[in-house]
Amino acid sequence: MTRDLHLVRHGEATKDESRLTARGRKQAEALAERLRGTGFAAVHHGPLPRATETASILADVLRVPCRAEAAADDYVPHFVPDHDEFFDRFPESERTRGPALAHEAETRFARPGDGPVLVVTHSFLISWLVRDALDAPPERWLTLNHDHAALTVIRYTTGESPRLIRFNDTGHLAGEHLTQL
Repeated sequence: MTRDLHLVRHGEATKDESRLTARGRKQAEALAERLRGTGFAAVHHGPLPRATETASILADVLRVPCRAEAAADDYVPHFVPDHDEFFDRFPESERTRGPALAHEAETRFARPGDGPVLVVTHSFLISWLVRDALDAPPERWLTLNHDHAALTVIRYTTGESPRLIRFNDTGHLAGEHLTQL
């Protein structure tokens, strides 16, 4: 069994993160066109507005349902000692529930299965799953950054180690739609 896990960071959001910007909507539309015909059964997404809106745009074009998933939320997947200044910026709830949600995401999405899976999420979870696929130490997730509406694909095949197929791929975005973290 093989599963290609397509991980997408949400489109660019407004400063208050309550919705996507016009550029963020265009990013999601461009990504949807790129993914057309891939054969997803659904778009899984985190519950925050920026991920929900991105997923809705993708689902409309791909003609599949959206499924909100707590495991695709925005959270700190792993605490790294000696980085207190970085971690202090995040609410205690994100830091304490993060490792369990990261484990749930690995169990739910990061495994062999039938057909491709699409998850619209946030930079931290993508970093965590890429780090896991590369068998890198847990603290390495902190060194990976992702652009808005960028595509990362990890292939999971029974009996084999995961393979990173694409990482932070923005080939579908025109220059004016490309923004960074």
